[in-house]
Amino acid sequence: MHSLKGKVADKLSFLFAKSPSSSSHSTSDSPVVQAGPQARPGHKSSKRWYDAKPLRSLAAKWRSKSFSRKDKPLDCNGEYGPVSESKEMPKACEEDKGHASERDINGSHNYEETTISHASVDPVPNLMDSSSFITADLYEFLEACLPNIVKGCQWALLYSTSKHGISLRTLLRKSADLSGPCLLIVGDMQGAVFGGLLQCPLTPTAKRKYQGTNQTFVFTTIYGQPRLFRATGANRYFYLCLNDLLALGGGGNFALCLDEDLLHGTSGPCETFGNLCLAHSPEFELKNVELWGFRHSSKYLKHG
Repeated sequence: MHSLKGKVADKLSFLFAKSPSSSSHSTSDSPVVQAGPQARPGHKSSKRWYDAKPLRSLAAKWRSKSFSRKDKPLDCNGEYGPVSESKEMPKACEEDKGHASERDINGSHNYEETTISHASVDPVPNLMDSSSFITADLYEFLEACLPNIVKGCQWALLYSTSKHGISLRTLLRKSADLSGPCLLIVGDMQGAVFGGLLQCPLTPTAKRKYQGTNQTFVFTTIYGQPRLFRATGANRYFYLCLNDLLALGGGGNFALCLDEDLLHGTSGPCETFGNLCLAHSPEFELKNVELWGFRHSSKYLKHG
């Protein structure tokens, strides 16, 4: 009886001694292994700890051959909700867009103002060519002073020293392009603009013989607003046209006289127009010389 009890006790002690090793064995078979199990002395594990396969990282998963590009990427915002900064960013972007649009509007507004300010220098109606002297105000003034026969006509630039060179002979030759009244406009280096009304074509005479009619006039801008001087009737010295000289007025001085080189001129009071000096000084250097004709109808047009 005692021997049977001893055998049962030995069996139980053997079973209790064996049970920890089996649990250790099952643990070692788990794929999630972070550190190797410490084997008890004299006990052999059924599987070595370093043979266990660790979990693959997320990056390794995406790099695996089984991954397809058709798979949907993770939608972090949809899964976890909007990030706190996402509420602020659109507002900031809207503010930036607002500032940008405001800058664009201001920039375009400044550009339009600049364009208008530059364009206002030379928006002259009926002016077929650009001019060194004619502004909108001067155009309106001269248009009102022209004979009725050419009012409302298109202004055609017949001659300009900046385009055709410095030569009185060239000016006389170009004046033949149109017939009828023509406007001589010159300026000095100090900014005065002045001239007078002549008759095209300008025909030089061999002797000093005056030409023109009582419609001839002279004008100047030296006294602030443009000022016109019409024929007084004191004489008929309207204008002289020679190969080496072009002058308006007479009796005391020429109201305006240009030399053949079109570089220098003179001006003084004369009886024909009762004018004052048209330039800043009686003798001056010319800045430019322009001759304008008027296109009205085939009656005044010689070259189509």
